[in-house]
Amino acid sequence: MLALSFSFFVTAILYASVGFGGGSTYNALLVLAEVDYRILPSIALLCNLIVVSGGVWRFSRAGYVDLRRMMPWVITSVPAAWIGGSLNISEALFVGLLGFSLLVAAVWMLWPKKNKQQPAKEIINQYHFLPPVIGIVLGLLAGLVGIGGGIFLAPILYLMRWDSEKKIAAACSVFILVNSVSGLIGQVMKLGYIEYLGGISVYWLLFPAVLIGGQIGSAMGTKYLNPKTLSLMTSLLILYVSARLLWRWFNMMV
Repeated sequence: MLALSFSFFVTAILYASVGFGGGSTYNALLVLAEVDYRILPSIALLCNLIVVSGGVWRFSRAGYVDLRRMMPWVITSVPAAWIGGSLNISEALFVGLLGFSLLVAAVWMLWPKKNKQQPAKEIINQYHFLPPVIGIVLGLLAGLVGIGGGIFLAPILYLMRWDSEKKIAAACSVFILVNSVSGLIGQVMKLGYIEYLGGISVYWLLFPAVLIGGQIGSAMGTKYLNPKTLSLMTSLLILYVSARLLWRWFNMMV
């Protein structure tokens, strides 16, 4: 448990520093630790909430949170996250979805960013239906695998040149927060068995680990370290755990 807690602590620092909660990697670490896949999304979402709550507060104090601009993205993602969290899926599908999701996220974070894209305002004016539709897709995926979805929203906002790096990180923190709450409600309603919910308490040490790590990471991200360096470190971590998950998924399928 101590080794797992330390892994969660480091993950929380890295993810919080770039505006994410870490739910995808928490899930991966729990899968690799042989935790019952039926309860691990709830554990990951609780950790998400702990981490991004501090991040949202810090970003808000720094003036980076714009709730009005976030509304088109979250208004459909929240109910979709609840639906995704309430659906029953097999362990193989869960591990496969999580592994491929992490791989996509890692590749995007390592991909060189270009600066000459069409501004977000022009894209949204032309395709005003995009944010709600994207919100549904990301919310559903987030609920299914027990993440907040911010790690997939971020590349979309970057491609659209939605705003500065800090404001995109803040937007992703808000997106993760609301979808984690919604997805967690769906997961708890799906379980419905006290023994499964009680099993979460066994992993109580993970929660203070991510609380401390999240506070450190969000402080580093808003004040001190280079976002590109932090993004590279986070992407390498995601790539490593995605490779291990996909190998596990491959062995489950053969």
